[in-house]
Amino acid sequence: MEKVQWKVEGMDCNTCAISIHKYLEKQGMKNVKVNYATGDVIFDANDKIAEEKITKGINDLGYKVVDAKAHPHDHRKAGRVTFLSTPLQRFWFCFPFTALLMLHMIPGVHIHWLMNHWVQLVLTVPVFLVGMSFFGRSAWKSIRNRMPNMNVLIAIGATAAFVYSLYGSLTGQAEQYLFYETTATIITLVFLGNYLEDASINATQRELNKLAKSQKVMANMIAFDDEHKEQIFAVENTQLRVGDLILIKSGEQVPIDCKILWGDVHVNEAIITGESTPVHKYAKDKLIGGSVISDGTVKAQVTATGNDTILSGIINMVKQAQGEKPPVQQLADKISAVFIPLVLGIATVTLVISWIVLKDFTPALLRSIAVLVIACPCAMGLATPAAIAVGLGRAAKTGILFRNATSLETFKDIKQVVFDKTGTLTTGKFVVSGLKFEVVEEIEFKKMVYSLEKYSNHPIAKAIVNEWKTKDEIKWKKIEEIKGLGMQAEDMQGNKFMAGSFKVAKGLTDYALHNIYITKNNELLGWIDVKDEIRPEAKMVIDHLHSKNIETILLSGDRKEKCEALASQLGIDTVIAEQTPEQKLEKIDELNKKAPTAMVGDGINDAPALAKATIGISMNDASQIAVQSAQVILMNHGLKNLPTALGLGKHTYITIKQNLFWAFAYNIVAIPVAAFGLLTPTFGALVMGLSDVVLAINSARLFVKKVT
Repeated sequence: MEKVQWKVEGMDCNTCAISIHKYLEKQGMKNVKVNYATGDVIFDANDKIAEEKITKGINDLGYKVVDAKAHPHDHRKAGRVTFLSTPLQRFWFCFPFTALLMLHMIPGVHIHWLMNHWVQLVLTVPVFLVGMSFFGRSAWKSIRNRMPNMNVLIAIGATAAFVYSLYGSLTGQAEQYLFYETTATIITLVFLGNYLEDASINATQRELNKLAKSQKVMANMIAFDDEHKEQIFAVENTQLRVGDLILIKSGEQVPIDCKILWGDVHVNEAIITGESTPVHKYAKDKLIGGSVISDGTVKAQVTATGNDTILSGIINMVKQAQGEKPPVQQLADKISAVFIPLVLGIATVTLVISWIVLKDFTPALLRSIAVLVIACPCAMGLATPAAIAVGLGRAAKTGILFRNATSLETFKDIKQVVFDKTGTLTTGKFVVSGLKFEVVEEIEFKKMVYSLEKYSNHPIAKAIVNEWKTKDEIKWKKIEEIKGLGMQAEDMQGNKFMAGSFKVAKGLTDYALHNIYITKNNELLGWIDVKDEIRPEAKMVIDHLHSKNIETILLSGDRKEKCEALASQLGIDTVIAEQTPEQKLEKIDELNKKAPTAMVGDGINDAPALAKATIGISMNDASQIAVQSAQVILMNHGLKNLPTALGLGKHTYITIKQNLFWAFAYNIVAIPVAAFGLLTPTFGALVMGLSDVVLAINSARLFVKKVT
């Protein structure tokens, strides 16, 4: 299956998103995600996708696929931007005509020629034509496809007022039928509302937009002439390829993911990690595209381009998460699907009953039009995407990545957090803290240990090898790593050596608290202790969780004594030690049944448990399988960001509930008010447009709201 990501224009509300979602599913697309707030449409397609057919189908629904073959983050429109193609352009075109039509309503202003119904007809026609070219066309396509959208309400309301007024002009009864200004103001104010809505939605996307903008910069490319002399060329980073050489100087942005070949620098990676403190990078270290060199100059080699860069991966992950529908959205979706037919029914009933009661068709029609234009399915559709967009955008800026929106919402229910030990609560970087040797000299002992451990991938073994590196090593006849035990080797003379856990020294000593034991021909030669430093932020994170009445659990494969010592230092509630990956999985399953559980881990052995937990949380420097198994990724050793992740989840859900309450309350109150004739269609159109802005502003508060 191929992952397809398109940009689609013309979605005004959640019913638009539902229409496209249903169409793509009918065409056999899988994992469809449609975010009307951002215009992103993401789906899995088989290799036989008929792109032209799918694009035409979406266009026939009344929307427009913009440059489907473009890079996922290249938001340039296909072809030229035509006149009257944006809500703001349409508003400014319609505004002068509408302003003239409204002049006679200002007290003290009497312009007799503006009162002429033929003049008003002439002023209204341009506005009506522009309005119908957008609302009417979209409404007709949506009705034809049996998926009516919000524009049906606007088109019917504006057309009813126009046709009614035109009937009066043609039959010589203009004074009783003069509502041209109603037609013009409905169309003009809805265009204004659309613009305000777009601007508000763009504000909710600002953090993601900042990331996207930083993707396209200039780079200093290193090339060589025919005399092998170095030349520097300024090129756009989109022209770089893997393997190209680049020069990056102090104060410049790293143009693309690369590896340092020469030099060392201090790098500000705040755009990726949320941490502004410069990080010192040396030769062979990787630089992340989008970060900024605060001091130093390096020559580097490009390691990734396009969608393969870390920044592109982050943007893609956030966009896909924004397209996810968390459980709270399902109710709004169900209501949105029937909302427009329901409003059309209410408007019809309002017209009939008001006509019967008032015995006058004109006010009855105005009430019916008011019902049509004040109803706002957009508010219900915007409630969740706007809050999710802000929550995920702030999270990305802080160095927290969510794979899906459901995880963001689920954080509100977490009652217990399970931590792995090594690499999660500790730094995972070991140093030798003590050793004892017998029978052999220190140099011989270290050579023996180095020769054994250099063949191991265990973090403790790697730490010892780095400290005791020597060229004078033992050549083994055979050597192997025994899972759960350690290294076992035989030299050319037939002597058998072992380096491993207490199990290799069982029966040779009763003291089981050392990390590595060394034996030769079943004789204990000595032992080694290593120290794994506790992360400085670990205690703060544990204390924060306790302040929120969240239980903390240490789940580790390490020895019980060490786990209990760490738990005592940090104040962790429960210790479950000496667990295999299978046992970890069973424990997480048990804990999940007890209460919603988050698991924080970083190793290969944590991957099954991370996948099993209610929410799996991994560090970005963890093993690849652990990162892939987790729903939430903390960037740059980001354990300190765990409280923010929890807080953002909780407050995003609160914001969604507030938005949904406003959206439902608005429609429940506004529609009856319009039906009883307590507001005009003009005022209704204005209020309808502003209702979306209220939701966007409430969502935008998440950018600055204290969440921890």
